[in-house]
Amino acid sequence: MNKKSYPLGKVYGLLEPGPVVLLTTYGKGRNNVMTLSWHMMMDFEPPLVGCVISNRNYTFEILRRTKECVINIPTSELVKTVVACGNASGRRVDKFKKYHLTAEPGATVKAPLIAECYANLECRVVDTRMVERYCMFVLEVVKAWIDPARKWARTMHHMGKGKFMLAGSGLKLRSKMK
Repeated sequence: MNKKSYPLGKVYGLLEPGPVVLLTTYGKGRNNVMTLSWHMMMDFEPPLVGCVISNRNYTFEILRRTKECVINIPTSELVKTVVACGNASGRRVDKFKKYHLTAEPGATVKAPLIAECYANLECRVVDTRMVERYCMFVLEVVKAWIDPARKWARTMHHMGKGKFMLAGSGLKLRSKMK
């Protein structure tokens, strides 16, 4: 075997859960956005998403109090904005203003949709039992929006320590799932 031992602290980069997203909240009288890559699908109908948000993040406080947010899915055109949002704190910066993001009202939540993102998922927190121990919120998607003009959106994926990968070309194979 030509493989070598791999540091356990880097394993998350091998199992990245999906595209990097922009999670928006509304609290303290204003909109907020954070970059998030630690999330996972937990169920299909209703769609449940688990997401881990550090209890040191400004978003953690808002989400815990308001129990609603929007998961906004950006494409490769927004990579610099996504990284910039991840490197700034909403406590000190209005990231919508600084990074020229357009807030649109949600249909069911106060948190804004980001117009520049190709998909937006309005969510409500439905389970907080893992918040204290793991900082993990379980969200139910209550309304979903998508830009039908984009068939194969090129999303970005976090590989750890400032490394990202862009999704490549799409491939459709026969599936028995509906």
